[in-house]
Amino acid sequence: MQETERKFLVVSDDFKAVAFAKNRIVQGYLNSHPERTVRIRIKGDKGFLTIKGKGNESGTTRLEWETEIPLTEAEQLLPLCEQGTIDKIRYEITAGNHVYEVDVFSGENEGLIIAEIELSSETESFEKPNWLGKEVTGDQRYYNAYLSNHPFKKW
Repeated sequence: MQETERKFLVVSDDFKAVAFAKNRIVQGYLNSHPERTVRIRIKGDKGFLTIKGKGNESGTTRLEWETEIPLTEAEQLLPLCEQGTIDKIRYEITAGNHVYEVDVFSGENEGLIIAEIELSSETESFEKPNWLGKEVTGDQRYYNAYLSNHPFKKW
């Protein structure tokens, strides 16, 4: 149940040409406290309930538990969420032995593009495509729970 990931800003849209998947994601937070977040997500035609714990000192690793729930239940739970819905298009791109998830935000977070890569350990090496920019792992401003309450357009 541990998630180890690194986050990067994206400096060009070159990733779109090599993406093997693209899905719209809408999500809200029943709880956006940094110690524990509880998220409702609709990705494509599926619903998910996710609980995340506080990250370690580097912000790279934290507890994550997720389960699929019926789409109709996710749709009913979204209106119960705190104010501030995240709306984004997620592109999935293979680079070396890994998959990057690149989120192109819309709505109040339009203009922000973040790439995430999940790793098996904090020291695992990985390929860095040319469209990756500054690393923002551990910077809470780039967590979706933070963005739901402090939209990118207001920075």
